[in-house]
Amino acid sequence: MDVLSILALFVLIILAAAAVALWVWLAIWPGRIAKDRGHTQSEAVRIMGYWGAITLGILMPIAFVWAYWDYGDDKIRAREEATR
Repeated sequence: MDVLSILALFVLIILAAAAVALWVWLAIWPGRIAKDRGHTQSEAVRIMGYWGAITLGILMPIAFVWAYWDYGDDKIRAREEATR
């Protein structure tokens, strides 16, 4: 193997490692968003993010929407307390 082939192999290995790291980061990201926002189902969102990575991104949009979804629990509680 000449120097150019070794350099090309090194670049391919680095690119493959970067792709795997990006995929893992994308799998973790919805769970972190949900946890930072205080989502009541943050653990389930985290699992959905992992399943999104396993299914090659099919479930990933659902995980991101779910991470940002606001059920309005605080608003419902405040309205119930106001009517009492």
